[in-house]
Amino acid sequence: MKINLKANEVVIKAGNTLHISGVKESRGKLIITNQRIYFKTTGDTMESNDFEIMPHEISEVLFYNSLGFIPGGLDLKTSDGRLLRFTLKDRNNWCRLITSMN
Repeated sequence: MKINLKANEVVIKAGNTLHISGVKESRGKLIITNQRIYFKTTGDTMESNDFEIMPHEISEVLFYNSLGFIPGGLDLKTSDGRLLRFTLKDRNNWCRLITSMN
């Protein structure tokens, strides 16, 4: 997997995640740089659901529980009303990094 970084852009944290969009799930990497957040699909999928989020687009960072009681989810609500849901490990650190970007 390769991402094209902009000038002076540095990867701060990257990890495996499951991005959930409605009934569709995509496995991939969530990557936080000093300038933006990327989601890059991985695996044998023919369909690419890659996207990037700029820090000023994020209006809220929320937690959710998988299966109703297992802490492991992070929701990013954007200013245009999209809800981006990720299941990942160590969600507290992810949240701290994302909120510090603004």
